[in-house]
Amino acid sequence: MRIVLTVAGSDSGGGAGIQADLKTFHRFGVFGTSAITAVTAQNTSGVREWMALPPGLVAAQIEAVASDLRPDAVKSGMLGNTAVIAAVAAALEAHQLHPYVLDPVMVASSGDELLERDAVGALRSALLPRCDLITPNAQEAMVLTGDDVATVADQERAARRLVGEGARAALVKGGHVAGDDVVDVLFDGAAGTLRSFRHRRIDSRHTHGTGCTLSAAIAAHLALGVPLERAVETSLDYVHRAIAGAPGLGAGRGPLNHFA
Repeated sequence: MRIVLTVAGSDSGGGAGIQADLKTFHRFGVFGTSAITAVTAQNTSGVREWMALPPGLVAAQIEAVASDLRPDAVKSGMLGNTAVIAAVAAALEAHQLHPYVLDPVMVASSGDELLERDAVGALRSALLPRCDLITPNAQEAMVLTGDDVATVADQERAARRLVGEGARAALVKGGHVAGDDVVDVLFDGAAGTLRSFRHRRIDSRHTHGTGCTLSAAIAAHLALGVPLERAVETSLDYVHRAIAGAPGLGAGRGPLNHFA
């Protein structure tokens, strides 16, 4: 059985973070392990409070997993602050963990900030050059590149720029870009290929954990040896089904159906 490691925050509501990642790993038949970076008090209505774990403890979790249950792929989500980012980057390097999917979590679907603002530079310098794929939404891509991301053409430029700054590939998601369809843009720097994936937009408030679930699904497929473009395509299809079949839990932005 292939092993995947998620390095991310804990969501007490169960819809995002390591909880969503582990459910997704199980869905695709890989064994999930975790290194928790932060603890959040949240539900479908929002994040009430969060606290980052000490960076030494984050590093110790990664070391414990890597030394005994060596991951076939890694993904990271919420990292919280500069110190944790540095610890994760050092651990990835020390244990030579790859392929690595970087989900640059900055803001929850509720609008609550999950990354300290002064940590964006650290994410760009320490993690972007190490990742095999970065999966920002339009807002995150705008923060990382400094350019507006409001159209598919903007997504394409942002994806190319992120690869130019060190990522091996970039998937700029289109959920926050206006339109009847959601268009996600993948630029694979190694292959030099640009591809768009189109899905009909689903009118639903139950989208909590979408980014976490997508990056976890991609990491699971990469661990299974699926080529990058196919891993992205299959994972996007899965998330589309998971939104369509959301169980309708909670009073706010509810979770997806991870069994889809």
